[in-house]
Amino acid sequence: MTIKICGKTSDLFSAHLIGEDGKIKGENYSGYVPDWMPGEHYGDYVQLDIDMATGRILNWIPPTRVQLADTFKFKRGVKVGKPI
Repeated sequence: MTIKICGKTSDLFSAHLIGEDGKIKGENYSGYVPDWMPGEHYGDYVQLDIDMATGRILNWIPPTRVQLADTFKFKRGVKVGKPI
């Protein structure tokens, strides 16, 4: 079974890019839903399909390094690695 979630952000989407060490690597992004988020969101909706058995997001496509760089402001010295 799958849970389909759709939430309207009203241009108040917010995200942090956290490294494996638990520290913020990319400064807070807020505004429209980024293009790399799944679904036909039109910049206003977060749409996630979640498998109830595993908790995995089924419609997730990892963003590219370029997409992450376009979304987040990185702290000095931080390089964007593999897609998350």
